[in-house]
Amino acid sequence: MDSFAGAEEALSELDRRKIPYVLLTSRTREEIDPIRRKMGHNHPFVTENGGGIFFPDGYFSLRIPGSVRTARYLSIAQGRPYAEVCEALDDIAEECAVGVAGFHHMSLREIADNTGLRPRAAELARAREFDEPFYFTSADDEAIARFVETARARGFDTRPGPVFWHLSSKCDSARAVRTLAGLFREATHIKLRLVGIGAGDLDLPWLRAVDHPILLPQTREGDGNASEQLPKTPGHSKTIVMGDAPGPAGWNEAILNIIGQF
Repeated sequence: MDSFAGAEEALSELDRRKIPYVLLTSRTREEIDPIRRKMGHNHPFVTENGGGIFFPDGYFSLRIPGSVRTARYLSIAQGRPYAEVCEALDDIAEECAVGVAGFHHMSLREIADNTGLRPRAAELARAREFDEPFYFTSADDEAIARFVETARARGFDTRPGPVFWHLSSKCDSARAVRTLAGLFREATHIKLRLVGIGAGDLDLPWLRAVDHPILLPQTREGDGNASEQLPKTPGHSKTIVMGDAPGPAGWNEAILNIIGQF
């Protein structure tokens, strides 16, 4: 969320009850840091669609397996390093005879022009650690399909978006949720119930890793109510409940409703 206006009541209640809340985002660590500071968020967070898990200093008293020091945080890198992803993007594009333009090819001004971000925001978005946004400069549908298959064979994931495609490897928000759940359980020695609130199809995999998954609508138009549910998918036993409202207000309402049930 760029703005958490409308979610203050739920945030205050979580803090009052000392309930931890983890932020999962497609953004970079540099992008999410200023938002966290404004929120007063002092809990772990997950960046770049499961690429990295970051822990404030001293958050857990236990040892975090696989963690390393990254700036002010301890971190677990799930995704392959950004330099490897960029190298793979260039190699796969050459092998498939397609033209691509990734963030690592662009100047700050070009990133700002292509994303619509202000220069400072573009600089934060460029500070990537696991995932490379790119677009095809010359490729037909057959060539793109060949690119996707070649990337998959090399262990890389491709994901189309409204403006950019994304290339990454081993970024996994659901695995991040399971890792964090294990650490919280080990640190607290109490039975925990995990609540997840997402806002789009990209959130569905990790939502199915929590006990109480909630999916917020994109807009108010055609909203259902909290009793509306998405059908279960093969291999997943969790039913995802649809929230009533989008954005921070919907997040606020969902959190307060869940808290009221316990």
